[in-house]
Amino acid sequence: MLLVVRQAYPYVSGDDPTVVDGFRIESVANGVGGPTCLVWADVEHLLICDRDGDQIIELNITSDVRRTILSGLDRPHGLVLDGDSAFVSEAGSLTKYTVNADGVFVDAQTLVSGITAKNHQTNAINMLDNGTLIWHSGSTCNVCVEEDVRNAALLWVNSTTGEHGVLASGVRNSFDGVWVDGHGYFFTDNGRDWEGDHPPEELNFLVEGAAYGWPDDEPENPLPAGTEAPIGTWTPHTSMNGIDLRPIHSPLPGLDPSEGFTLYATVYGSWNTLLPQGHEIVRIDVRLGSDGTYTSDITPFAWDAGTPLPIVFHPDGTPYYAIFGNNGSIYKIVES
Repeated sequence: MLLVVRQAYPYVSGDDPTVVDGFRIESVANGVGGPTCLVWADVEHLLICDRDGDQIIELNITSDVRRTILSGLDRPHGLVLDGDSAFVSEAGSLTKYTVNADGVFVDAQTLVSGITAKNHQTNAINMLDNGTLIWHSGSTCNVCVEEDVRNAALLWVNSTTGEHGVLASGVRNSFDGVWVDGHGYFFTDNGRDWEGDHPPEELNFLVEGAAYGWPDDEPENPLPAGTEAPIGTWTPHTSMNGIDLRPIHSPLPGLDPSEGFTLYATVYGSWNTLLPQGHEIVRIDVRLGSDGTYTSDITPFAWDAGTPLPIVFHPDGTPYYAIFGNNGSIYKIVES
């Protein structure tokens, strides 16, 4: 009975989340399917990857008017808009579209295909400051040696030709990342299951060509020689996923730019723990030390939040996040 309750808990909780003093959580929309990405088309229109409906939805946040931008996808998990181009990450493939005058995605061009999607699929797609795409590709298993080096990796992709390669390896299940001007790329990664308190979920700083430990990061050797250490960790098996940079004009608390910067991330929660853990929004304060290394302080900001997955700040500095499960809901965090 306890197991049944534990497995059901994340999907029936989240309607009454708690947030730190001075803020409140407001409902924006319900019934958006299985939301895995949130991207602003403009200040009123939020694009949503709906994995359950295999589509991209456009939501007007002021009127709740919705329309389908693209359908017939295979478990979409990521979206980048760049001028009149859109890039969509599905299970094992990456496709480029033209955004027409009506905001609809047309003229599909496959950039990459054939990446195996098993235990974890290809997730977020983002863009680096030089215009190169960075694509998060999950592992095919819990612990194994991958047959395709493109699994359990961060991939670089040429947005015009589709040429691609491995940017970082040993990344088991990285859901999302964010570019921070003046610093670089920061990304979440979730470790192996079934090993007790090993390993913690990770926040990492991208070093081109580096390895990040998996599958050699065993409990007795959590940081194999020659691999990059995380700059922050969180509760094991709770699945730290969506992440975004707090704008300096945001009402949410964060570091002054003279001290560093602040990220906010979702913690989905896990079936791989006896008692409920995770189901949070966390604040991550990142500082650069005099030795050139990054450190972070991670603290809960909202909890009892169901299964939050993607998170994105509105241009006005308000954070929006989506609950995956229970037919999908969108929330925002505002000052009380």
